[in-house]
Amino acid sequence: MAYAGITLLVMSLGLASRVFGDRLPAYAADHLGDALWAAMIYFGCRCLFLHRGPRFAAGLSLLLSFGIEASQLYRSPWIDALRSTTPEALVLGHGFLWIDLVRYAAGIAAAAGLDAAREKIGRRP
Repeated sequence: MAYAGITLLVMSLGLASRVFGDRLPAYAADHLGDALWAAMIYFGCRCLFLHRGPRFAAGLSLLLSFGIEASQLYRSPWIDALRSTTPEALVLGHGFLWIDLVRYAAGIAAAAGLDAAREKIGRRP
């Protein structure tokens, strides 16, 4: 259940980074939202597949994130219409950017690192 809460927290932070991006340093405003989006995917995968462990969640998160980014190369009126709405745009994005793959990898690596540290602390006698 903790992973569901963490997922919602990270989602809120990601949305806040977009809404209040003009108040963040330029570097953070440019990169933080995508990294937090990918971290949200990681924690969502941990929530859904708790028994599979962090390595599985990281791999699945990379696959999903990279797959969604690659799907932005596909253009058709029906999917572009979906992408024109806010909820679908948040999930599907607008256009393919190579840098997003780096942002996703960084967000997932950070989330997995925090998760591993949390698990290590939790196992202390």
